[in-house]
Amino acid sequence: MDCIFCSIAEKKIPSTIVYEDDNFLAFKDINPEAPVHILLIPKKHIQGVDKVQKEDAEFLKNIYSVIQDIAEKQGISSSGYRVVTNVGEDGGQTVNHLHFHILGGRNLQWPPG
Repeated sequence: MDCIFCSIAEKKIPSTIVYEDDNFLAFKDINPEAPVHILLIPKKHIQGVDKVQKEDAEFLKNIYSVIQDIAEKQGISSSGYRVVTNVGEDGGQTVNHLHFHILGGRNLQWPPG
């Protein structure tokens, strides 16, 4: 398997890590769309939201607590932020590894595009 996010999780590709535990890794997006643009990935390779299996539920159950922790540490929890995960080509998913964009630090417009 040739997955860029797996390579980042394995530290084969350098990144600016802002959070790490046994299950998740968060790092700064190299092409940020906002002053704060963090990508949060599970270290376990899951292709996307549409590929999450029942056995992944326990593994993923704390993802929103991790997101809240990252938002707090990035200074965007009180002003507001957006959490996005894209699914499939039409949904804008460009890397086939489940990931969450955490965006903040400015007024985020709707619709996003």
